Amino acid sequence: MRIAMLSYHTCPLAILGGKDTGGMNVYVRELTRFLGQLGVHVDVFTRSQDEHVPHVLHDLGYGNRVVHICSGPEKPMPKKELAGYLPEFAQGIQEFAAHKGIQYDLIHSHYWMSGIAAGILQKVWKVPVIQMFHTLGHIKNSVARHPSEVEGAYRIEGEQEVVQLADRIVVATPAEVEQLTSLYHADAGKIVVIPPGVDCSRFYPIPSDEAKAVIGIPSDEQMILFVGRIEPLKGVETLLRAIALIRERCHQRRCPYYLAIIGGDPNEQAQGADSEMYRLRGICHELGLDDMVVFLGKRDQTTLPYYYSAAEMLVMPSYYESFGMVALESMACGTPVVASHTGGLAYLVQNGVTGFTVSGGDVRALAKRLTQLIEQPELRRKIGEQASQYARAYAWENIAAKIKALYEETLNPARDQDARANNHFQLPPMNTADSVLQ
Repeated sequence: MRIAMLSYHTCPLAILGGKDTGGMNVYVRELTRFLGQLGVHVDVFTRSQDEHVPHVLHDLGYGNRVVHICSGPEKPMPKKELAGYLPEFAQGIQEFAAHKGIQYDLIHSHYWMSGIAAGILQKVWKVPVIQMFHTLGHIKNSVARHPSEVEGAYRIEGEQEVVQLADRIVVATPAEVEQLTSLYHADAGKIVVIPPGVDCSRFYPIPSDEAKAVIGIPSDEQMILFVGRIEPLKGVETLLRAIALIRERCHQRRCPYYLAIIGGDPNEQAQGADSEMYRLRGICHELGLDDMVVFLGKRDQTTLPYYYSAAEMLVMPSYYESFGMVALESMACGTPVVASHTGGLAYLVQNGVTGFTVSGGDVRALAKRLTQLIEQPELRRKIGEQASQYARAYAWENIAAKIKALYEETLNPARDQDARANNHFQLPPMNTADSVLQ
């Protein structure tokens, strides 16, 4: 089986924490690796953004490749401008396939722009298209915190087009089924729920002292962690204000915890669309948190298990997350998660069992839950253990097998309905007996 995987606007090999790098990069990379273990040949096609990077890389193993296609200038570009180079991207993929003498059985596209390119290839190759949107323009606009986060009509129209052309649509949670059917009039019969996974051979509990030694912090320091893109939608300002509230209530001269923020460029001083880091630094200074907050910038995925294991808790105060892979990784490492009750986080983080959920933007509620975990080490331990156990159900071995089964069913639609129904991922049951909610 040969799969053409499309990730047009962002490369799966990119370092996390940049403006357009996040969960989708991890998803495409890890899915491709684990499909390779199952004997599925995958070529991941992405737009070349750097002329100095080889156009074909074998970093994903098992003979699977990342192919950088020249389409437009080989440099990072705004997404709105990128949409104009999609025909050139699709043409480059056709030329690569012809040069290599490859006939792909199926196209698996990620994000709406990749779906548009998939539609062009679909007409030429006459093969089915499986689409995963990862985020939806309608939903992002409904929770946008800044004008720079509002998506234009071109994206909504593009998503609508892809919804119609795709043979199957993969979503991370049942909530996305409702969003696609109500907002985009998608056919529910072609939607399948299969969440992202986690590599349990990489993300697992590491003894705290050993993890801290690797990342270079003293064994007696206590760290709260945020990992993600630096943009208003991620709710970092809410987290900073919650930390300030905790500090006000701290009876010691120096609060024993500090906040480490992974993502973005800590030296960013630019104004405009890339000024969120600059704004957050200003808020830190205004709140008197300069000695309690450290901006670490981007970090390679290989170092994240050490940060998760070294942290006392991970915080995801986002206003919207389609799934929340960072939360799943943290849980797999046995670190409790405090997250907004939104999107995929509402399904992933079991309130009082594997972490806590609060309303997005609620500073006091967030501070309350953080304080609860700060003051109760035994509670942190219990929730962390439950989180690690729960996360194992999302092991990439399980998820990749579901995706492979979906490929097979799509290529052989005559299979019975029972086999089709089995492709849906069954969410692990919530063990309310283990809840510590008070």
